[in-house]
Amino acid sequence: MRDYPLEKVRNIGIIAHIDAGKTTVSERVLFYTGVSHKIGEVHEGKAVMDWMEQERERGITITSAATTCFWTPTYQTMQINADKKSQIDADETKKEFEHRINIIDTPGHVDFTVEVERSLKVLDGGVVVFDGVAGVEPQSETVWRQADKYHVPRICFINKLDRTGGNFERSYKTILDRLTKNAVRMQIPIGEEEKHMGVVDLLKMKAFYFEGDLGSTIREAEIPDELKADAQKYRNELVEKIVENDEEMMTKYLGGEEIGVDILKKLLRKSVIAGLVVPVFTGSALKNKGVQLGCSAN
Repeated sequence: MRDYPLEKVRNIGIIAHIDAGKTTVSERVLFYTGVSHKIGEVHEGKAVMDWMEQERERGITITSAATTCFWTPTYQTMQINADKKSQIDADETKKEFEHRINIIDTPGHVDFTVEVERSLKVLDGGVVVFDGVAGVEPQSETVWRQADKYHVPRICFINKLDRTGGNFERSYKTILDRLTKNAVRMQIPIGEEEKHMGVVDLLKMKAFYFEGDLGSTIREAEIPDELKADAQKYRNELVEKIVENDEEMMTKYLGGEEIGVDILKKLLRKSVIAGLVVPVFTGSALKNKGVQLGCSAN
């Protein structure tokens, strides 16, 4: 196994209320990172992370399961591919940016809360998955408070936007109202319910569509006209949230100076680790949309 410097190693837990799609998210991560070559579906009893017979029969996670994967951030990969290097050169370049990610998939049922708490003690960060129809649910609050207890930095993933009743803004509001005022949109969806096609990245101000077999092809495009005004408004909110924790950058921003994306990413990472900002991503894991970019939120 290749040795990785500490700054390129992540111990990540995936936590959620039961049936928010937590294990489905985990299975997509394993597929897109090449650990598994076929997506295991929870409803078919074939999820890799649900290894116990009882878990496969019931379609729920009972014990925490851990695995390791390796990932080059999506934007880095797209740039390397765009440079049209030879396959050998491209593969070598990708290794320079590759991260080792140790994933822990935790139970979502209230009866197994202790199992979640045990996992939180060793995590560098957590991905909190929410049902895009229901928003924050009772166990969402429980695992959130547990993560607070152990000072675990986290990001949010609002899942299931393809379902009837899926609503990003409503779910996002439940996070603000019931969990934390530090949440901020990193993305907004392109369409919801049966019209959900992709996401708008508010830092890069680009639209991303997930195409091809099982969403394996990511297409970057301009933001649809009908979303440009909202995207700009929410980007301004995002930038303000990021720079408010850095006096120098806040002064520059208020003075009308444009803050570069690379600087914003560094400031964002620092604020997330400190628990001052909670980024919110979105998509539909079952429909293979959004998880690909979420893997790069490192």
